Amino acid sequence: MSSGPAGIRKFLTGPDGWPYLLVPFIPLALVFEIIGASPTLIFFIAAAGIIPTAALMGQATEHLAERSGPGIGGLLNVTFGNAPELIIAGFALAEGLQEVVKASIIGSILGNVLLVLGAAMIAGGVGRGGDVQRFDRTAASVQSIMLLLAGAALLMPAIFELVQGSGLPAVDDEIVQYDSTVEGLSVAVSVVLVLCYAAGLFFSLKTHRAVFNPVAAENEEDAGHGTGEEPWTVRKSMIALAIAGAAVGLMSEILVGSIGEASESVGLSEFFIGVIVVAIVGNAAEHWVAVLVAFKGKMDLAVNIAIGSSAQIALFVAPVLVFLSYVIGPSPLALVFNGFELAAVLIAALIANAVSQEGESTWFEGVLLLAVYAVLGITFFVA
Repeated sequence: MSSGPAGIRKFLTGPDGWPYLLVPFIPLALVFEIIGASPTLIFFIAAAGIIPTAALMGQATEHLAERSGPGIGGLLNVTFGNAPELIIAGFALAEGLQEVVKASIIGSILGNVLLVLGAAMIAGGVGRGGDVQRFDRTAASVQSIMLLLAGAALLMPAIFELVQGSGLPAVDDEIVQYDSTVEGLSVAVSVVLVLCYAAGLFFSLKTHRAVFNPVAAENEEDAGHGTGEEPWTVRKSMIALAIAGAAVGLMSEILVGSIGEASESVGLSEFFIGVIVVAIVGNAAEHWVAVLVAFKGKMDLAVNIAIGSSAQIALFVAPVLVFLSYVIGPSPLALVFNGFELAAVLIAALIANAVSQEGESTWFEGVLLLAVYAVLGITFFVA
């Protein structure tokens, strides 16, 4: 980013600087929380405040990855790529909002596969007439197969509870107590998912690195947000990560603390807030990057961000939250999703596999993906 007021103004009004225009919402959320303003107002102000902190965390992670090389860089992206979602979910676990946590997991998967990928396909087709946008089918297929595996694994604890237990949780539940068998099954499934994700990292960063190199090259090209700037120093990146992490934690605590009253005031269920609102807020900066690179004609990177992020949520974030629930919160988190969530994750996994098979996309396919997301959103709202 160029120095001086003109350079800062140009960056903030550019396609990559818009999240930082929301920085004033951070102190505003603090003030409203202190004076005891309306929970609904606090919720939406805090949600807006999370977006720039998540953007800063993502930017710092990208610069660190550039300095560290592809191997360690991949691990850094795993560790920090979904940190905002993990932090938000961690505070929700501490508050006993386990069903909101599970809804946000499913919402993040849906948001990436349907909302982000759909918008990216439309953006990629804008101004290109009847052209078909092409991407690396092999890399996309690996990610989509990982997501399908995760979807199948996430189904099993719910099926076990449906057959052997007391049934699936209701949409309006905040927390449901399950017996030790289901909790143990959730831990076992989580271990398998984490091992699969580790194997996927080894596959993409080591043994089949050449397959994923085009995506990595494009990512490096865009890491400086198209400005050609030098990567930040490790010190600067770590300081930015620390500041962003503290800010995300603060905004997340305020956000989660206002969910209950805000949902009642607005008339939205906590389930809808978790699966739609919280999921979009936690991924907003990353979502925008995928759409932006697709607009530039780099569908390889856009597809990798969308499907890869969904796979990362299912294979890494969900298991980590299960492990964390044994340390924070009133009881362990069981991977037993309600019926709407089960249908949604299955739909997302199947669509991701169907889309990745051809290795090409059109703007109309993007419209169809957004239509599916809209139908699911309407159904979740009515539920």
